[in-house]
Amino acid sequence: MSMEKLLMQVALIDQVTKPLQGITKQMQTTAEAGRQGMTNMASGGAGLVATGLAIQNALMPAIEMDRKVGEVKSLGVTDEALKQLQATALDFSVEYGKSATDFVNASYDIQSAIAGLDGNELSQFTKASGVLAAATKADTSTITNYMGTMYGIFKNQATEMGKGEWVEQVSGMTASAVQMFKTTGNEMSSAFTSIGAEATSVGVGMNEQMAILGTLQATMSGSEAGTKYRSFLGGVAKAQSELGMSFTDAQGQLLPMVNILEQLKGRYGDTIDVAESAELAKAFGTKEATGMIKLLMADTDGLAQSIESLGQVQGMSKAEEMAGAMTDQWERLQASWFAVRAAVFGAILPSINAVVGSMADGMLVITGWTQEFPILGEILGYVAIAGISLGGVVAALSLAMGIGQMMSAGWALTMGTLNGVFKMLRINTLAMTAATWLFNAALWANPMTWIVAGIGLLIAGVAAAIYWWDDLKASFADTNWFSVIAWAIEGLVDLLNMIPGVDIDLNASDTPEMNVAKQAETAKQGEFTPPESTFAKVANEELTQVSPYKQPQNMTAPPKAMIQNLTTNNKAQASNVRQYGDVYITAPNGITPDQLAEWDELNVG
Repeated sequence: MSMEKLLMQVALIDQVTKPLQGITKQMQTTAEAGRQGMTNMASGGAGLVATGLAIQNALMPAIEMDRKVGEVKSLGVTDEALKQLQATALDFSVEYGKSATDFVNASYDIQSAIAGLDGNELSQFTKASGVLAAATKADTSTITNYMGTMYGIFKNQATEMGKGEWVEQVSGMTASAVQMFKTTGNEMSSAFTSIGAEATSVGVGMNEQMAILGTLQATMSGSEAGTKYRSFLGGVAKAQSELGMSFTDAQGQLLPMVNILEQLKGRYGDTIDVAESAELAKAFGTKEATGMIKLLMADTDGLAQSIESLGQVQGMSKAEEMAGAMTDQWERLQASWFAVRAAVFGAILPSINAVVGSMADGMLVITGWTQEFPILGEILGYVAIAGISLGGVVAALSLAMGIGQMMSAGWALTMGTLNGVFKMLRINTLAMTAATWLFNAALWANPMTWIVAGIGLLIAGVAAAIYWWDDLKASFADTNWFSVIAWAIEGLVDLLNMIPGVDIDLNASDTPEMNVAKQAETAKQGEFTPPESTFAKVANEELTQVSPYKQPQNMTAPPKAMIQNLTTNNKAQASNVRQYGDVYITAPNGITPDQLAEWDELNVG
């Protein structure tokens, strides 16, 4: 390559690489700026989200309480009653470890079921229901429905006593019945739901109804107990006519259950047989009534005692005692933390709600603008998409740079690995060369090698002597030392002639002058053959007999392309010669002795 071309290539490389370096640097700067921007956006966004979540988490108790209170407020409850309700709910949750929001939600159901609650009555009803639910292992919604049912059944009694005092007595009496008869609040609610106001309409008190239903639940469910009691009440009028007995007083109110059972015992005894059971079923009209009578007649004294005990219950102290015994202190701690946050942040929640409401109003205004001016919404949408798209472009650029860096690292690793492999191959080559030299040195250091070499040289000398025997004999026949050598050679030839198939004749009939004449004649005819001694003829015949593949016609000639290549390379290039001064060729990995020998052979060829 000329110096001008080399300088031109260098200049081109400089002109190309410098702009590329600038472009690469600019891309890296852009990618770095994009990554930094995305990092800042992510951290900033995460910070905002975390701050919002922290504020929301802190305000959540107050927000939840505000939501539930708002639902109750929708029923027309005054603000004063709502404040009392919220305070009662927090106190209840801290005392029994129950949910304050569930307490307020229960007040919504109570207010819906019981009309006319005012002042503190809503709080009293809700607290009594919550305490009874905790005491009887029932959920708040079930007991809330139960209180609504009981109020519907004993509305007159509640009005006479006062709703707040009445509901506390219902709570205490129900808790005592659950404890006495080993039932649950759910079962008692089912029992009163089944019986309805049938017993109350004929003058049966709450304590007696609870005692009867509780006693029946020893062998049946609450709903089944209510169904049997309802069947009995429905057949009383017919039964007293059929049996000729009186089960009502002068005002038409039903006599106490114990008195009715005593009358039946006086007629049938302490037990009722099959015929008597059929008579009672006919009188009351149903088997359910007969079944209830049989169960209650088995222990009339116990029934009377239960009715008296329930009648003595005042307030809900029993329910509070039972609920306190089943309170979980860890639940109290959790409820206390909720109550603290609800109370603290509830004080500032109205101001925060005002700010949030203003923000929502602002969003509403923007929404109205977009509806009134559609082009505004379109512009805002395009701006948002453009911002997001720019972020996507920067992200794609960062991705491409990352892929390029990864590929560069992989290429560097690959080239490093190949370099290591080549170094290992070079080491192996050097090791093999050294081993070859060591083998050659060891071979020539072996005496047998010298013996074989000496024999070879001796054979070569004998062959040469045989080949030039006539000339030697003509030239040195008169010298004493040649006589000795001629004797030795002739003796050696005689030894060789002893080998089967070997017949060497030193006394050739042709003289050198004759051989020269034959050679000239053969050359004229184009069939020149080199002079051949008798020994060579014998050797060639022997070799031909022993190794036919070594005959001239069977020997492999080198390819013509190789011969042409060698011939062409050896021709002198006389034309188009250019000089560039001194040229230095530096072989990167050197040349081995074998390669040098091969080079010499090719040059000779």
